[in-house]
Formats: sequence, structure tokens, C-alpha cells
Amino acid sequence: MFGLPESTYFGKLVPKNKFYDKLTIDKKLERSFIDQINSIRWAHKLSADTLNVEKGSIVEEVEVFLIKLKTSEIDLNVLRQMDRQLHYHLIFILEYEEQYQLWTGYKEESTNAAFKVGNYYHTDWVTEDTFSLRIDGLNMDTIYENLVRQIAGDTLIQENSESLKETVERQAAREKLEKDIEKLRAKIRKEKQFNRQVELNKQLKQLIKKLEDI
Repeated sequence: MFGLPESTYFGKLVPKNKFYDKLTIDKKLERSFIDQINSIRWAHKLSADTLNVEKGSIVEEVEVFLIKLKTSEIDLNVLRQMDRQLHYHLIFILEYEEQYQLWTGYKEESTNAAFKVGNYYHTDWVTEDTFSLRIDGLNMDTIYENLVRQIAGDTLIQENSESLKETVERQAAREKLEKDIEKLRAKIRKEKQFNRQVELNKQLKQLIKKLEDI
């Protein structure tokens, strides 16, 4: 599937109630699993053994889940719930009416030795013959980073030789500045006092300059 080596195929169906039965989750999230998902298949297991590469210092395995949907949309909290329960790096392939969308949440180690899930990235809706995942790297850390970049596309453009973590942090800073700029522009439009408008426009120019420098 999507160019992944046959050696990585796992193909195990996972009951979707595994992610909400006997767990304390809100009823809305439980309904999302029931109403939005037809089936969940653990499709591929990417590891040092299945790919014949070196182990990673952070990434042990990358698990690929094929989720067949009843609708073209999914509650992002469904993916977050799966990420919380499965202590591996995950890639989700969503399938709806023979179209596919690939998702992944960037995972990094946190202070308690578990993984912290940051932003989620995804492709557009694609077909199997228009998109493939390249296994690019000599160890699992590098392979994972390259898989995330492939799925994120132009959202995570690497500058110079920065690591994936640095790219993610820079993009997060950009997104925060963009939100701050929009809020400030809205504030300027509502401001009646000329002197205050001048001061706010000065702040706006400073924020725009910061955004350009990132």
C-alpha cells in the first residue's frame, strides 16, 4: 500500500471499540468512533527488522493504520485517542470511496519518557497511484522524519539542514504570529482613536517583520 515494502505488511484487524470500551472517554468521542469509522486495520509495521535498517535512538517502530470511514470527515480527537493509547509513532491512512488521506501527528519524547503528540499533518485526498511513501534513510529516526515531511508537504519545508523538530517549532511560531497578526488587524479595524490606531499599526509592522524573518 502506497509503495510500502511487502516485508512490512501486518494486516491485522483491530476492533474499534478497543479504543473506547473500558476507558474513561467522553460520549461524544465514543460516538465519533461508532458513527465515523467502518473498520480499523493495522496495515504495516515499519521497524529495523521489517525494513532491514538500523534502529533509531528515539523511533522504535512506525505503525501504519488503515481506517475505513463512513464519512469523508473524521474527528481529530479519534486520531489523538489512538495516539495516546499506542506508544509508537503512527501513520493513519483514511479511506473513503476509494480516496485516501494520510495523517500523522508529530511525536517527540517528553519529560516523563512518554511521547507528546504535537500538530497533525495530512495530505490532500489522493489515490494509490498518485501518491507513494518513500522509505528514505538508514535508521528509524531518519525514516520517520522523512515520512512526516512527505505527509506534511509544503506545510513543513526544511530550511538549510534543520531537524524535523526545528522545522515543526518554526512552523508553530509562524502559525502563532499569523494568528496574532489577524487579531491585531481586527483590533485596528475596531479602534476609533487615531493615536491608538497609529500605535497598533506600529505593533502590526513589528509582527509582520518577525513573520518575514522566520
